[in-house]
Amino acid sequence: MRLEAAARMDVFRKLWRARKLMVVVFIPLSLLPLPLLHPTSEACCAYVLIVTAVYWVSEAVPLGAAALVPAFLYPLFGVLKSSEVAAEYCKDTTLLLMGVICLAASIEKWNLHKRIALRMVMIAGAKPGMLVLGFMCCTVFLSMWLSNTSTTAMVMPIAEAVLQQLICTGLADCHDDSETVDAQEDESAVSSKDETLDKNQLELLYQNEQNDNTKQDLYSLSEGQIGEVNRLGLQPVLNKTFVRQTNGHLPQVAIEIPNVKRVRARRDSQYPTKKDHMICKCLSLSITYAATIGGLITITGTSTNLIFAEQFNTRYPDAKVINFGTWFIFSFPIAIIMLVLTWLWLHFLFLGCNFRETCSLSKKRKTKREMMSERRIQEEYEKLGPISYPEVVTGVFFILMTLLWFTREPGFVPGWTSLFEKKGYRTDATVSVLLGFLLFLIPARRPFSSSCSSSCKKSDDDDDSDSDPLAPMITWKDFQRLMPWEIVILVGGGYALAAGCKVSGLSVWIGRQLEPMNGLPPWAVTLLACLLVSAVTEFASNPATLTVFLPILSALSETLLINPLHTLIPSTMCVSFGVMLPVGNPPNAIVFSYGHVKISDMVKAGFGVNLIGVAVVMLAITTWGVPLFNLTEFPAWAVARNVTGSL
Repeated sequence: MRLEAAARMDVFRKLWRARKLMVVVFIPLSLLPLPLLHPTSEACCAYVLIVTAVYWVSEAVPLGAAALVPAFLYPLFGVLKSSEVAAEYCKDTTLLLMGVICLAASIEKWNLHKRIALRMVMIAGAKPGMLVLGFMCCTVFLSMWLSNTSTTAMVMPIAEAVLQQLICTGLADCHDDSETVDAQEDESAVSSKDETLDKNQLELLYQNEQNDNTKQDLYSLSEGQIGEVNRLGLQPVLNKTFVRQTNGHLPQVAIEIPNVKRVRARRDSQYPTKKDHMICKCLSLSITYAATIGGLITITGTSTNLIFAEQFNTRYPDAKVINFGTWFIFSFPIAIIMLVLTWLWLHFLFLGCNFRETCSLSKKRKTKREMMSERRIQEEYEKLGPISYPEVVTGVFFILMTLLWFTREPGFVPGWTSLFEKKGYRTDATVSVLLGFLLFLIPARRPFSSSCSSSCKKSDDDDDSDSDPLAPMITWKDFQRLMPWEIVILVGGGYALAAGCKVSGLSVWIGRQLEPMNGLPPWAVTLLACLLVSAVTEFASNPATLTVFLPILSALSETLLINPLHTLIPSTMCVSFGVMLPVGNPPNAIVFSYGHVKISDMVKAGFGVNLIGVAVVMLAITTWGVPLFNLTEFPAWAVARNVTGSL
């Protein structure tokens, strides 16, 4: 019986190891009757869409590889030509992303992100509440321009250094956390007297059990032993050397023994107190949530925004409403409200409601460990040295790119594109690629400078800037290291799926099946879409989830005669709220790997953040989003698309 049970368990283990291979093989075979029994264009497109969606959700194959499925299945089933499918894999947003990655590579190479983060934390201070808020603000700012994953990977080591300083200071500090600097000496004297009353005082008598031993022996304690005694809080009145008397007895010495349970608990735990553990949890989770919030603000902040922008502009080419400026105006208030509410929620969950103690900016109320943390942050900032020439160039390009994006087509006034005769040729990608290209040309060394200062040298092993005086700001190797080619192919696969749904008529068929929802008001349809998307994205990747849902929600909006932006924009934002599990998105996994939080902590905190996000997005789309995008009317560009699709 045992052998049979062991054999069955071995079979189960092998099947479990091969589960991804089984999904890859059996899913296409089991769905094959759909295009064979119903050889219509809609059925063939649905087959490709389902197979690709299952591969994405199950992650049986890498996301980029699964995105290539439409490239060979659409031509095989006669949905799209191979050349038409290939054209979908490189769009305007791909060039936009490449230009942004060039700037991100320069920011990371010359440590501008670290300078910004440390400076903002220095302004906030080391009080737990203000420290968390400071890290959240700098993470939100960086995540606006860099990917959420890169921002979390950059900021977490800085936060971890601060947390380790807090932990080390707490382990070495024998005083209470609430002790302030201005009363440190007086309170320490009082507390030492009180602790002396609680300790057991034992009189240790050392006796020689061999009466015939009359020699004078010398016993010495090593420096390490003395250090261990002092670290445990013992107060010995002993010298480093003890002379045993000829009568075989040591002098009677009174030694204070501290509370053994308290010392042992402190040594066994990684954190000095429970409060310190709560601070570590709060700060760690705040960074991943802030990265998610920052990614909402700009079109380039996260890949899901790019997917939405390209699919929307492809499906509705006449709708000139989505650009960098309009998206920023809509999403920036959302980010500010979410930032404040998320900070309050995390503070309440992990630090309590005593905001006066944790958020005070008064120097008199700072504890010793908070002063040590501020000193550590100051030391890290001083290591960066004075601001270097490459950092200045990167900052100028950063500001210039933002200004050109904002002023291209602001809407309320003519933009700089009106200076050109032909309209519609220049997009945000044009600006992004131009400035990114210049970073490959501009030398990293200051002009008319005989030698490169130490502050402008790269911290990595690559020392091309030292040997070549004309070495550029970034190299192709720097760009290649950060360029997310998998996301590019994934986005292209989404465009290919959307094109197939449009050509085959599958999107129209899906819209007709959703006609029973005609009686629901627009806000109810949007709320259902947000809740559904935010639930699915907890278990599937954000780009894959959005790519699957965008064509369905577009068809739903057209069928119900709702402005497509009313459902597409909130769904695009809510797809980023996969914050309850480590597998929800890469920033969650990065923070979880540091070991300060458990899955239960992420679920508890992430559930609140998820509700906050959905509520704020719904507030935005029903208030300032209405006049911004004219959501009360079914627009002409959607009417034209709806009529064309129904013919």
